[in-house]
Amino acid sequence: MIVSTMNDLPGYRVTEVLGDVFGLTVLVRSGASNIEAGLKSFLGGEPRGMVKELHDFRLEARKRLIRAAEKAGADAVLAVRYEANDLRDLGTEICAYGTAVRVQKVD
Repeated sequence: MIVSTMNDLPGYRVTEVLGDVFGLTVLVRSGASNIEAGLKSFLGGEPRGMVKELHDFRLEARKRLIRAAEKAGADAVLAVRYEANDLRDLGTEICAYGTAVRVQKVD
């Protein structure tokens, strides 16, 4: 599966647009990362535990995006974007979205 943030794909021709697809996950912060983030906000520095969690959950959203595109019969997902929204005390919603397409390599 080709995943690109570009609107087109050099070397390929879009033969069919299948529609929008997304992968969604919710990061519920662990107690340890909340404590670390609190200490880092007080002392300064990067809360590495929280950064790792956000990274892992963004990858999970991307995997879910790819599964949705495969289910739609796509060869590629174009114009991919990531979005994160705070869900108050629950955590953070992380969404990867884009346009599922079928492509053909051009010579």
